[in-house]
Amino acid sequence: MIARESARYHVDPDLVWSIAYEESYFRSWKNGRDGEIGIMQVTPDVARDWASGNANATMQQRTATEVDSVLRDPERNIQIACWYLQKASEEYRDLPGREARMLAAYNAGPRRAADWNRVETGGRPFNEEEFIARIDIPSTRAYVTSILNRYRRVKSAKNSSFMGAVLPVR
Repeated sequence: MIARESARYHVDPDLVWSIAYEESYFRSWKNGRDGEIGIMQVTPDVARDWASGNANATMQQRTATEVDSVLRDPERNIQIACWYLQKASEEYRDLPGREARMLAAYNAGPRRAADWNRVETGGRPFNEEEFIARIDIPSTRAYVTSILNRYRRVKSAKNSSFMGAVLPVR
């Protein structure tokens, strides 16, 4: 599911996997303290926003009346999360440390991420470390750092496995 939806929305599946691990440890029944639901801890408002522009009339109606049920479906939950991440990815496409900005937007909302990303007129964009330092919500800063660390470990492990499989052992 993660690979398919990540490909559909042009988001790195390892990043999506790292978010799912952090958010719910892949438990579709998990509820967050602020109303988030499912594997990717998607909010009902994000689900409704997704449905309004991406779903057929039946799914729009279901999302309006049974949003909890929609978000408990792991496939739909991952789909909506990937759609949301794609929006953030497009917003920060040409910036260094794009993943940190995407994660901040995913966790704290796009307005807050935009505020943390704002530079003086004519100033250079913040690098990843500078951006993370500007996050003034400690739980969001920890969230971004934790997921980036896991994401990099996953990438590193995959690259190591790949290299080991390709290079002959002598």
